[in-house]
Amino acid sequence: MFPPLIRKSLSIALLVAGVFVLGGFGGIVFDRYVIPRLAAIPVLAKLDIFKTLTERVTIINKTEQVVIREDDSLEKIVSQPATAVVNIVALETGATSAKKEVATTTGVLLTNDGLVATYSEKPFGDGAIRYSILLFDGTSHTADFVGYDPFANLSFFRLQDAASTPAIALANSDDARIGKKLIAIGNAFAEYQNRLAVGILGNINRTFNLSGKTVSSSEKLEGVFEMDLNAPEYFIGGPVVGFNGEMVGLVGALTIDNVMRSFLIPSNVVRASLARAINGTLATRPVLGVYYLPITKTLALEQGLARDHGALIYSPSGKTGLAIIADSKAMKASLQAGDIITAVSGQEITLDNPLSRVLAGFNQGDTIELSIIRDGAGRTLPITL
Repeated sequence: MFPPLIRKSLSIALLVAGVFVLGGFGGIVFDRYVIPRLAAIPVLAKLDIFKTLTERVTIINKTEQVVIREDDSLEKIVSQPATAVVNIVALETGATSAKKEVATTTGVLLTNDGLVATYSEKPFGDGAIRYSILLFDGTSHTADFVGYDPFANLSFFRLQDAASTPAIALANSDDARIGKKLIAIGNAFAEYQNRLAVGILGNINRTFNLSGKTVSSSEKLEGVFEMDLNAPEYFIGGPVVGFNGEMVGLVGALTIDNVMRSFLIPSNVVRASLARAINGTLATRPVLGVYYLPITKTLALEQGLARDHGALIYSPSGKTGLAIIADSKAMKASLQAGDIITAVSGQEITLDNPLSRVLAGFNQGDTIELSIIRDGAGRTLPITL
Protein backbone atom coordinates (compact mmCIF):
# COMPACT_ATOMS: atom_id res chain seq x y z
CA MET A 1 0.00 0.00 0.00
CA PHE A 2 1.03 3.58 -0.66
CA PRO A 3 1.68 5.99 2.20
CA PRO A 4 -1.27 8.27 3.06
CA LEU A 5 0.27 11.32 1.37
CA ILE A 6 0.83 9.47 -1.92
CA ARG A 7 -2.67 7.94 -1.81
CA LYS A 8 -4.14 11.41 -1.36
CA SER A 9 -2.10 12.74 -4.29
CA LEU A 10 -3.23 9.86 -6.54
CA SER A 11 -6.85 10.41 -5.57
CA ILE A 12 -6.61 14.07 -6.47
CA ALA A 13 -4.92 13.22 -9.80
CA LEU A 14 -7.59 10.67 -10.72
CA LEU A 15 -10.33 13.10 -9.78
CA VAL A 16 -8.82 15.82 -11.94
CA ALA A 17 -8.40 13.37 -14.85
CA GLY A 18 -12.01 12.24 -14.51
CA VAL A 19 -13.22 15.84 -14.51
CA PHE A 20 -11.24 16.52 -17.71
CA VAL A 21 -12.57 13.39 -19.43
CA LEU A 22 -16.16 14.02 -18.44
CA GLY A 23 -15.79 17.67 -19.18
CA GLY A 24 -14.37 17.00 -22.62
CA PHE A 25 -17.08 14.52 -23.43
CA GLY A 26 -19.71 16.86 -22.12
CA GLY A 27 -18.24 19.68 -24.15
CA ILE A 28 -18.46 17.63 -27.32
CA VAL A 29 -22.06 16.70 -26.62
CA PHE A 30 -22.93 20.25 -25.66
CA ASP A 31 -21.14 21.72 -28.68
CA ARG A 32 -22.52 19.31 -31.28
CA TYR A 33 -26.01 18.57 -30.08
CA VAL A 34 -27.20 20.96 -27.35
CA ILE A 35 -26.09 24.31 -28.83
CA PRO A 36 -27.57 23.65 -32.32
CA ARG A 37 -30.90 22.70 -30.76
CA LEU A 38 -30.95 25.74 -28.45
CA ALA A 39 -29.95 28.00 -31.32
CA ALA A 40 -32.90 26.69 -33.32
CA ILE A 41 -35.30 28.23 -30.75
CA PRO A 42 -36.35 31.62 -32.21
CA VAL A 43 -36.11 33.51 -28.89
CA LEU A 44 -32.61 32.23 -28.08
CA ALA A 45 -31.36 32.55 -31.65
CA LYS A 46 -31.47 36.35 -31.28
CA LEU A 47 -28.97 36.36 -28.43
CA ASP A 48 -25.40 37.27 -29.41
CA ILE A 49 -23.89 34.36 -27.50
CA PHE A 50 -25.81 31.80 -29.55
CA LYS A 51 -24.99 33.62 -32.78
CA THR A 52 -21.30 33.33 -31.92
CA LEU A 53 -21.51 29.72 -30.83
CA THR A 54 -23.48 28.56 -33.85
CA GLU A 55 -20.93 30.14 -36.16
CA ARG A 56 -18.39 27.65 -34.76
CA VAL A 57 -20.65 24.68 -35.41
CA THR A 58 -20.49 23.19 -38.89
CA ILE A 59 -22.79 20.34 -39.72
CA ILE A 60 -21.72 18.40 -42.78
CA ASN A 61 -24.27 16.20 -44.47
CA LYS A 62 -22.47 14.39 -47.27
CA THR A 63 -24.44 12.17 -49.60
CA GLU A 64 -22.45 10.11 -52.05
CA GLN A 65 -24.42 8.69 -54.95
CA VAL A 66 -22.93 5.74 -56.75
CA VAL A 67 -24.45 5.09 -60.17
CA ILE A 68 -23.92 1.72 -61.81
CA ARG A 69 -24.69 2.28 -65.46
CA GLU A 70 -24.93 -0.36 -68.13
CA ASP A 71 -24.31 0.86 -71.65
CA ASP A 72 -27.80 0.68 -73.11
CA SER A 73 -26.61 1.38 -76.63
CA LEU A 74 -26.25 -1.76 -78.69
CA GLU A 75 -24.60 0.04 -81.56
CA LYS A 76 -21.12 -0.19 -80.06
CA ILE A 77 -21.53 -3.86 -79.14
CA VAL A 78 -22.76 -5.01 -82.55
CA SER A 79 -20.71 -2.59 -84.67
CA GLN A 80 -18.17 -5.26 -85.62
CA PRO A 81 -20.30 -8.44 -85.79
CA ALA A 82 -23.04 -6.62 -87.72
CA THR A 83 -20.63 -6.07 -90.61
CA ALA A 84 -20.48 -9.85 -91.05
CA VAL A 85 -24.26 -10.24 -91.42
CA VAL A 86 -25.36 -10.65 -95.04
CA ASN A 87 -28.47 -11.13 -97.14
CA ILE A 88 -28.48 -14.27 -99.31
CA VAL A 89 -30.70 -14.10 -102.39
CA ALA A 90 -31.36 -17.24 -104.43
CA LEU A 91 -32.25 -16.57 -108.07
CA GLU A 92 -33.79 -19.09 -110.44
CA THR A 93 -32.48 -18.84 -113.98
CA GLY A 94 -34.21 -20.32 -116.99
CA ALA A 95 -33.88 -20.27 -120.75
CA THR A 96 -34.49 -16.54 -120.78
CA SER A 97 -32.20 -13.96 -119.31
CA ALA A 98 -34.77 -13.07 -116.65
CA LYS A 99 -34.00 -14.11 -113.11
CA LYS A 100 -36.67 -14.95 -110.56
CA GLU A 101 -36.04 -14.60 -106.83
CA VAL A 102 -36.96 -17.86 -105.11
CA ALA A 103 -35.58 -17.35 -101.62
CA THR A 104 -33.91 -14.81 -99.40
CA THR A 105 -32.41 -15.36 -95.99
CA THR A 106 -29.90 -14.02 -93.50
CA GLY A 107 -26.37 -15.38 -93.37
CA VAL A 108 -23.10 -14.65 -91.62
CA LEU A 109 -19.52 -14.35 -92.88
CA LEU A 110 -17.27 -16.81 -91.05
CA THR A 111 -13.96 -16.25 -92.84
CA ASN A 112 -12.13 -13.31 -94.35
CA ASP A 113 -12.09 -14.97 -97.76
CA GLY A 114 -15.86 -14.82 -98.08
CA LEU A 115 -17.24 -18.10 -96.67
CA VAL A 116 -20.85 -17.61 -95.57
CA ALA A 117 -23.08 -19.86 -93.46
CA THR A 118 -26.83 -19.87 -93.00
CA TYR A 119 -29.46 -22.18 -91.54
CA SER A 120 -31.74 -24.23 -93.78
CA GLU A 121 -33.76 -27.36 -93.11
CA LYS A 122 -33.02 -28.58 -96.62
CA PRO A 123 -30.21 -27.94 -99.09
CA PHE A 124 -30.63 -24.93 -101.34
CA GLY A 125 -31.75 -25.51 -104.97
CA ASP A 126 -29.89 -27.17 -107.79
CA GLY A 127 -27.77 -26.07 -110.72
CA ALA A 128 -30.56 -23.80 -111.98
CA ILE A 129 -30.15 -21.57 -108.94
CA ARG A 130 -27.78 -18.62 -108.83
CA TYR A 131 -26.85 -16.85 -105.64
CA SER A 132 -26.20 -13.22 -104.86
CA ILE A 133 -25.03 -12.04 -101.47
CA LEU A 134 -25.55 -8.49 -100.28
CA LEU A 135 -22.95 -7.24 -97.82
CA PHE A 136 -23.37 -4.70 -95.03
CA ASP A 137 -22.09 -1.90 -97.26
CA GLY A 138 -24.80 -2.54 -99.87
CA THR A 139 -22.54 -4.19 -102.43
CA SER A 140 -23.72 -7.33 -104.21
CA HIS A 141 -21.52 -10.34 -104.91
CA THR A 142 -22.10 -13.52 -106.87
CA ALA A 143 -21.61 -16.60 -104.71
CA ASP A 144 -21.09 -20.33 -105.21
CA PHE A 145 -22.90 -22.97 -103.20
CA VAL A 146 -20.18 -24.85 -101.28
CA GLY A 147 -22.23 -27.54 -99.60
CA TYR A 148 -24.82 -28.56 -97.06
CA ASP A 149 -24.29 -30.10 -93.64
CA PRO A 150 -27.34 -32.28 -92.86
CA PHE A 151 -26.11 -32.84 -89.31
CA ALA A 152 -26.49 -29.19 -88.28
CA ASN A 153 -28.79 -27.96 -91.11
CA LEU A 154 -26.18 -25.48 -92.29
CA SER A 155 -25.61 -24.30 -95.87
CA PHE A 156 -22.33 -22.75 -96.97
CA PHE A 157 -21.57 -20.29 -99.77
CA ARG A 158 -18.42 -18.60 -100.99
CA LEU A 159 -18.25 -15.15 -102.54
CA GLN A 160 -16.60 -15.27 -105.96
CA ASP A 161 -15.02 -11.85 -106.10
CA ALA A 162 -14.35 -10.86 -102.50
CA ALA A 163 -10.66 -10.47 -101.69
CA SER A 164 -11.13 -9.57 -98.04
CA THR A 165 -14.36 -9.55 -96.09
CA PRO A 166 -15.33 -8.99 -92.45
CA ALA A 167 -15.72 -12.17 -90.41
CA ILE A 168 -17.49 -12.72 -87.14
CA ALA A 169 -15.56 -14.02 -84.11
CA LEU A 170 -16.76 -17.36 -82.73
CA ALA A 171 -17.09 -17.80 -78.97
CA ASN A 172 -16.48 -21.05 -77.11
CA SER A 173 -20.09 -22.13 -76.68
CA ASP A 174 -19.09 -24.67 -74.03
CA ASP A 175 -18.60 -21.69 -71.71
CA ALA A 176 -22.16 -20.39 -72.22
CA ARG A 177 -24.35 -20.32 -69.13
CA ILE A 178 -28.07 -19.81 -68.58
CA GLY A 179 -28.82 -16.13 -68.03
CA LYS A 180 -26.11 -14.87 -70.39
CA LYS A 181 -27.20 -11.67 -72.16
CA LEU A 182 -27.45 -12.09 -75.91
CA ILE A 183 -28.13 -10.00 -79.00
CA ALA A 184 -29.65 -11.53 -82.14
CA ILE A 185 -28.77 -9.85 -85.43
CA GLY A 186 -31.02 -10.31 -88.44
CA ASN A 187 -31.18 -8.74 -91.86
CA ALA A 188 -34.08 -6.40 -92.65
CA PHE A 189 -33.80 -7.48 -96.31
CA ALA A 190 -35.49 -4.78 -98.41
CA GLU A 191 -34.39 -2.10 -95.96
CA TYR A 192 -30.72 -3.15 -96.27
CA GLN A 193 -30.07 -2.76 -92.59
CA ASN A 194 -29.83 -5.02 -89.58
CA ARG A 195 -32.52 -5.66 -87.04
CA LEU A 196 -31.66 -6.43 -83.44
CA ALA A 197 -33.27 -8.31 -80.57
CA VAL A 198 -31.95 -8.48 -77.02
CA GLY A 199 -32.60 -11.44 -74.76
CA ILE A 200 -30.98 -14.03 -72.54
CA LEU A 201 -29.85 -17.59 -72.88
CA GLY A 202 -32.95 -19.10 -71.32
CA ASN A 203 -32.11 -22.78 -71.60
CA ILE A 204 -29.49 -25.25 -72.70
CA ASN A 205 -31.67 -28.00 -74.13
CA ARG A 206 -29.39 -31.02 -74.20
CA THR A 207 -32.03 -33.46 -75.46
CA PHE A 208 -33.44 -31.44 -78.38
CA ASN A 209 -32.59 -33.11 -81.69
CA LEU A 210 -32.85 -31.58 -85.16
CA SER A 211 -34.78 -34.62 -86.37
CA GLY A 212 -37.92 -32.72 -85.37
CA LYS A 213 -39.41 -35.94 -84.00
CA THR A 214 -40.14 -37.34 -80.57
CA VAL A 215 -37.06 -39.52 -80.96
CA SER A 216 -33.50 -38.48 -81.74
CA SER A 217 -31.67 -39.39 -84.93
CA SER A 218 -28.07 -40.54 -84.86
CA GLU A 219 -27.44 -38.29 -87.88
CA LYS A 220 -28.85 -35.05 -86.47
CA LEU A 221 -27.44 -32.53 -84.00
CA GLU A 222 -28.55 -33.02 -80.41
CA GLY A 223 -28.23 -30.19 -77.91
CA VAL A 224 -29.17 -26.58 -78.68
CA PHE A 225 -29.45 -23.22 -76.95
CA GLU A 226 -32.79 -21.52 -76.45
CA MET A 227 -33.32 -17.76 -76.41
CA ASP A 228 -36.48 -15.75 -75.80
CA LEU A 229 -36.80 -14.45 -79.37
CA ASN A 230 -39.93 -12.72 -80.62
CA ALA A 231 -40.55 -13.05 -84.37
CA PRO A 232 -37.65 -15.51 -84.82
CA GLU A 233 -38.37 -15.79 -88.55
CA TYR A 234 -36.58 -12.46 -89.03
CA PHE A 235 -33.38 -13.84 -87.49
CA ILE A 236 -33.09 -17.35 -88.95
CA GLY A 237 -29.59 -17.85 -90.31
CA GLY A 238 -28.24 -14.85 -88.43
CA PRO A 239 -25.79 -14.77 -85.53
CA VAL A 240 -26.49 -14.33 -81.84
CA VAL A 241 -23.65 -12.62 -80.02
CA GLY A 242 -22.70 -11.96 -76.42
CA PHE A 243 -22.02 -8.47 -75.14
CA ASN A 244 -18.37 -8.96 -76.15
CA GLY A 245 -19.42 -9.26 -79.80
CA GLU A 246 -18.51 -12.94 -80.21
CA MET A 247 -21.01 -15.30 -81.82
CA VAL A 248 -22.50 -17.74 -79.32
CA GLY A 249 -24.87 -19.39 -81.76
CA LEU A 250 -26.66 -19.22 -85.10
CA VAL A 251 -30.46 -18.97 -85.21
CA GLY A 252 -32.35 -21.97 -86.56
CA ALA A 253 -35.95 -23.14 -86.48
CA LEU A 254 -38.09 -26.22 -87.05
CA THR A 255 -41.83 -26.48 -87.57
CA ILE A 256 -43.07 -29.12 -85.15
CA ASP A 257 -46.82 -29.85 -85.00
CA ASN A 258 -47.45 -26.72 -87.09
CA VAL A 259 -45.62 -24.54 -84.58
CA MET A 260 -42.32 -22.83 -85.34
CA ARG A 261 -39.72 -23.61 -82.71
CA SER A 262 -36.56 -21.53 -82.78
CA PHE A 263 -33.20 -22.33 -81.22
CA LEU A 264 -29.51 -21.57 -81.53
CA ILE A 265 -26.94 -23.85 -83.14
CA PRO A 266 -24.00 -23.56 -80.68
CA SER A 267 -20.95 -21.81 -82.10
CA ASN A 268 -18.71 -24.83 -81.49
CA VAL A 269 -21.00 -26.88 -83.75
CA VAL A 270 -20.81 -24.13 -86.38
CA ARG A 271 -17.01 -24.14 -86.05
CA ALA A 272 -16.81 -27.92 -86.60
CA SER A 273 -19.16 -27.71 -89.58
CA LEU A 274 -17.12 -24.83 -91.01
CA ALA A 275 -13.98 -26.99 -90.81
CA ARG A 276 -15.72 -29.64 -92.91
CA ALA A 277 -16.85 -27.04 -95.43
CA ILE A 278 -13.28 -25.81 -95.78
CA ASN A 279 -11.66 -29.24 -96.14
CA GLY A 280 -14.45 -30.63 -98.33
CA THR A 281 -15.74 -33.34 -95.98
CA LEU A 282 -19.37 -32.23 -95.57
CA ALA A 283 -20.44 -35.18 -97.71
CA THR A 284 -18.53 -37.70 -95.61
CA ARG A 285 -20.66 -37.40 -92.48
CA PRO A 286 -21.10 -40.92 -91.06
CA VAL A 287 -24.45 -42.71 -91.04
CA LEU A 288 -25.28 -45.25 -88.31
CA GLY A 289 -29.05 -45.33 -88.80
CA VAL A 290 -30.73 -45.50 -85.39
CA TYR A 291 -33.46 -43.61 -83.58
CA TYR A 292 -32.98 -43.30 -79.86
CA LEU A 293 -33.87 -41.53 -76.65
CA PRO A 294 -31.12 -39.79 -74.69
CA ILE A 295 -31.24 -41.36 -71.24
CA THR A 296 -31.94 -39.01 -68.37
CA LYS A 297 -32.43 -39.88 -64.72
CA THR A 298 -36.18 -39.43 -65.19
CA LEU A 299 -36.27 -41.75 -68.22
CA ALA A 300 -34.18 -44.33 -66.36
CA LEU A 301 -36.74 -44.38 -63.55
CA GLU A 302 -39.71 -44.52 -65.93
CA GLN A 303 -38.25 -47.33 -68.05
CA GLY A 304 -36.59 -49.19 -65.19
CA LEU A 305 -33.17 -48.86 -66.80
CA ALA A 306 -30.00 -49.89 -65.02
CA ARG A 307 -28.15 -46.76 -66.24
CA ASP A 308 -29.01 -43.08 -66.04
CA HIS A 309 -27.00 -42.11 -69.12
CA GLY A 310 -26.48 -43.41 -72.62
CA ALA A 311 -28.68 -43.74 -75.72
CA LEU A 312 -31.69 -46.08 -75.69
CA ILE A 313 -32.50 -47.37 -79.18
CA TYR A 314 -36.23 -46.78 -79.31
CA SER A 315 -39.44 -46.57 -81.27
CA PRO A 316 -42.81 -45.69 -79.70
CA SER A 317 -44.20 -49.01 -80.91
CA GLY A 318 -41.26 -50.95 -79.55
CA LYS A 319 -40.59 -52.49 -82.97
CA THR A 320 -37.00 -52.72 -84.11
CA GLY A 321 -38.01 -51.98 -87.71
CA LEU A 322 -39.05 -48.46 -86.71
CA ALA A 323 -36.00 -47.84 -84.52
CA ILE A 324 -33.40 -49.04 -87.04
CA ILE A 325 -33.22 -47.65 -90.58
CA ALA A 326 -33.43 -50.36 -93.23
CA ASP A 327 -30.12 -51.44 -94.79
CA SER A 328 -28.19 -49.15 -92.45
CA LYS A 329 -24.96 -49.99 -90.68
CA ALA A 330 -26.97 -50.37 -87.49
CA MET A 331 -29.18 -53.02 -89.08
CA LYS A 332 -26.17 -54.89 -90.47
CA ALA A 333 -24.65 -54.88 -86.98
CA SER A 334 -27.90 -56.44 -85.64
CA LEU A 335 -28.69 -53.58 -83.26
CA GLN A 336 -32.16 -53.86 -81.73
CA ALA A 337 -34.77 -51.68 -80.10
CA GLY A 338 -34.08 -51.68 -76.37
CA ASP A 339 -30.30 -51.78 -76.75
CA ILE A 340 -28.49 -49.11 -74.75
CA ILE A 341 -25.46 -47.59 -76.44
CA THR A 342 -23.06 -46.65 -73.65
CA ALA A 343 -19.91 -45.64 -75.55
CA VAL A 344 -18.44 -45.16 -79.01
CA SER A 345 -14.77 -46.13 -79.31
CA GLY A 346 -14.27 -45.42 -75.62
CA GLN A 347 -16.17 -42.11 -75.58
CA GLU A 348 -18.92 -42.38 -72.98
CA ILE A 349 -22.39 -41.27 -74.05
CA THR A 350 -23.93 -38.66 -71.73
CA LEU A 351 -26.23 -35.65 -72.05
CA ASP A 352 -23.16 -33.45 -72.47
CA ASN A 353 -21.63 -35.89 -74.95
CA PRO A 354 -24.62 -37.25 -76.89
CA LEU A 355 -24.50 -40.09 -79.38
CA SER A 356 -25.07 -37.99 -82.50
CA ARG A 357 -22.31 -35.52 -81.60
CA VAL A 358 -19.82 -38.30 -80.88
CA LEU A 359 -20.61 -39.95 -84.22
CA ALA A 360 -20.25 -36.58 -85.98
CA GLY A 361 -16.55 -36.65 -85.15
CA PHE A 362 -16.03 -39.63 -87.47
CA ASN A 363 -16.21 -40.02 -91.24
CA GLN A 364 -17.66 -42.55 -93.61
CA GLY A 365 -15.33 -45.52 -93.79
CA ASP A 366 -14.15 -45.21 -90.19
CA THR A 367 -14.48 -48.30 -87.99
CA ILE A 368 -15.84 -47.74 -84.50
CA GLU A 369 -16.42 -49.94 -81.48
CA LEU A 370 -19.96 -49.62 -80.19
CA SER A 371 -20.40 -50.56 -76.53
CA ILE A 372 -23.97 -51.63 -75.78
CA ILE A 373 -26.04 -53.24 -73.06
CA ARG A 374 -28.62 -55.80 -74.16
CA ASP A 375 -30.75 -57.70 -71.67
CA GLY A 376 -28.46 -56.57 -68.87
CA ALA A 377 -25.28 -57.87 -70.49
CA GLY A 378 -22.58 -55.71 -72.03
CA ARG A 379 -21.02 -56.33 -75.40
CA THR A 380 -18.90 -54.52 -77.99
CA LEU A 381 -19.73 -54.39 -81.69
CA PRO A 382 -17.26 -53.28 -84.39
CA ILE A 383 -19.03 -51.21 -87.06
CA THR A 384 -17.64 -49.62 -90.20
CA LEU A 385 -19.53 -46.42 -90.87
